[in-house]
Amino acid sequence: MKVLMFGWEFPPHILGGLGTASYGLTRGMAKQPDMETIFVIPKPWGDEDQTFTKIIGANYTPVVWRDVPWEMVRARLEKFMDPREYYWRRDNIYADFSYMNTNDLGCIEFSGRYPNNILEETNNYSIVAGVIARTYEFDVIHAHDWLTYPAGLHAKSVSGKPMVIHVHATEFDRSRGKPNPIVYNIEKDGMDNCDHIICVSDLTRRTVIENYHQPYWKVTTVHNAVEPLSPDIEAIERISGVQEKVVTFLGRITMQKGPEFFVDAATQVIRKTDHIRFVMAGSGDMMDQMIRLVAERGIAHKFHFTGFLRGKQVYEMLKSSDVYVMPSVSEPFGISPLEAMQCNVPSIISYQSGCSEILNNVIKTDFWDVDAMADAIYSICTYPAMAEYLKQEGKIEVDNIRWEDAGLKVRKIYDSLIGGK
Repeated sequence: MKVLMFGWEFPPHILGGLGTASYGLTRGMAKQPDMETIFVIPKPWGDEDQTFTKIIGANYTPVVWRDVPWEMVRARLEKFMDPREYYWRRDNIYADFSYMNTNDLGCIEFSGRYPNNILEETNNYSIVAGVIARTYEFDVIHAHDWLTYPAGLHAKSVSGKPMVIHVHATEFDRSRGKPNPIVYNIEKDGMDNCDHIICVSDLTRRTVIENYHQPYWKVTTVHNAVEPLSPDIEAIERISGVQEKVVTFLGRITMQKGPEFFVDAATQVIRKTDHIRFVMAGSGDMMDQMIRLVAERGIAHKFHFTGFLRGKQVYEMLKSSDVYVMPSVSEPFGISPLEAMQCNVPSIISYQSGCSEILNNVIKTDFWDVDAMADAIYSICTYPAMAEYLKQEGKIEVDNIRWEDAGLKVRKIYDSLIGGK
């Protein structure tokens, strides 16, 4: 089974859960002996793990003909592509795209991030996808999230292969029910024209069926999982003699994640006790607003902002925490509570998160119920028996939520599409 996957980010260069989930699923699927994946991203950085998948960079794929020596092409491509695999023939290149802004080797440059011209990069990515689809052999196409749907559809149109889209979030989640019509139309076009839709939770599946008007039989839930925890990660050393508990919010500081509810709950707890400290780890468009809110509430002496954390830093922060809180307003899944539970950290999550469908040994509240959230934080930090129970049972539970099992569910979907063809 050969799969052509389109993603937008890949560890260690990630900005959110999309890259983490794409990595985990691909690695889990690689445990199937006959599974081979080609993972395409706009811009590889060179330090991606390619032991279980082949990384192809869109910015290393020529889309227009340039009369340059093969040695120059080889120097450009060999980092991410065996030159023998790229058939340097004119019929593989979109020669009529000579008007495009390409470099001297006929490649389109990508930022590798989420720039202001994201729609332009999405369109350019779809152009490159057509070239890649003509270059490699594969059985099925798998596109992760809306940024890659046009690329997947172009690959489908030139190859005739079945296409699966993977919905990690929808515009309804990101906008609290007020979707950007351009993004919504890209999402709906992908859903309408693909062969099957994978959603990361039943919550997301309902959104796809109800708000994007998809038939129920076309949409399957495959819950996310978590990578095994590296044994060499240590907690950040605390100041000697300080007995304060640490409560952490870790994620994008955006409307979808409900950071203001975390600040509200922290305000209640700090007014009640002096032995608890709060951390908001991450970055986002609401960060400045949250800093001002913390100052207005008079809790800045007990509240810290770390900025964006990546890779090992995430687990170091979690291991240094006594409680993890995810008060998301609309969370398609939410991998971070699973990561916290791996670190033996008791977790509080909102009912409005997809991971609440599969997690039992956590405390669940509505995102807007700040009183219940504050009570849960105070209780875990004050009663050792409660904290210990959530630590032990949570770790046992999360260790059995594996990407390998998610990969087997995805494989069944692939088999059904290929068999149907």
